[in-house]
Amino acid sequence: MSYTEFTEEQLMLKEMVRNFAKNELEPVAAEIDETCEYPLENVKKMAELGLLGIPFPEKYGGAAMETISLALAIEEIAKGCASTCLSVAAHISLCATPIYLFGTEEQKQKYLKPLATGKSLGSFCLSEPGSGSDSGAAKTIAELDGDHYVLNGSKLWVTNAGVADYFIVFAKTKLDVGVKGLSTFIVEKRFDGFHIGKKENKLGVRASDTRPISIENCRVPKENLLGELNNGFPQAMKTLDGGRIGIGSMAVGIAQAAMEKAVAYSKERQAFGKTISDFQGIKWMLADMATEIHAARLMIHHAAHLRDMGKPYTNEAAMGKLFASETAMRATKNAIQIFGGNGYTRDYPVERYWRDAKLTTIGEGTSEVLRLVISRELLKATL
Repeated sequence: MSYTEFTEEQLMLKEMVRNFAKNELEPVAAEIDETCEYPLENVKKMAELGLLGIPFPEKYGGAAMETISLALAIEEIAKGCASTCLSVAAHISLCATPIYLFGTEEQKQKYLKPLATGKSLGSFCLSEPGSGSDSGAAKTIAELDGDHYVLNGSKLWVTNAGVADYFIVFAKTKLDVGVKGLSTFIVEKRFDGFHIGKKENKLGVRASDTRPISIENCRVPKENLLGELNNGFPQAMKTLDGGRIGIGSMAVGIAQAAMEKAVAYSKERQAFGKTISDFQGIKWMLADMATEIHAARLMIHHAAHLRDMGKPYTNEAAMGKLFASETAMRATKNAIQIFGGNGYTRDYPVERYWRDAKLTTIGEGTSEVLRLVISRELLKATL
């Protein structure tokens, strides 16, 4: 099967999520962007529909579907509400997925099951005040004390922090060796010493719950070490590879929503005695949007297909996410331009799409870091 062809099950999923996003997410997107209120009720509804466990086996409460299915769902969710999309994508890709990939059977039964069914929500803690893209500069430390690790440090930009039950936390278990000393832990919100900070007031995806976390003498059971000791960096990178497919899909969804709104507006808005869709300048902007969105979608689906086939996809995910995120920025900017003065107001959604799209050029690897990843793989292949 080509990655551009979809099964009947995948098409049914896409249609179901599209209808849900249009009827449940889009009507409240502007309001929760204004109030920054986390869309908990809609996330619960998505859990009931099985959307929080799309890529996980049925024995863990999942739907046992492919990465492409997840990409299709995330794109449709993003068209309805990017804030909701980011929350769901982070929950699946950054918390549940590493537990599935690296966890013991006991960890999967205890943590993955409630995450996949949506009974619990998850989060991911890698960035720190002094380390964003440079994971090796992390200052959070985990020291073994009997049958517990004691964690101390702080984390920033933690998506879902205020609503999550479980957190994937990276900490140094071996000092002075950079990324080779990172380990991964499953931390529960209820653990003493795990303090969740004030919600960030962001440019976009404002209803997504993003907060700092401080960790003070937090005792984490030894059995909550995820995977091998001092192997956290490869785990983080593999997790982010998959996350880039999710964020790329989110970017495609935002761009698609902006284009659809721009097309509809251009066919209604009158200027100089005709609709603005009759002007060549508008037609060319729409043509560029459609072309770049189509290309971005194919790149993301290609990376998803490689992942589903068990083949290397690091470079393809990086290229797809890079292109999709920058496509979203161009598409939303041009949508505002087509709307003119109206596009600059909050009475229309295109300014929100632009603000939301910006996150996709930063999260799961900035555009600059992704260019380093792509060039590194390219140079490695040609040596």
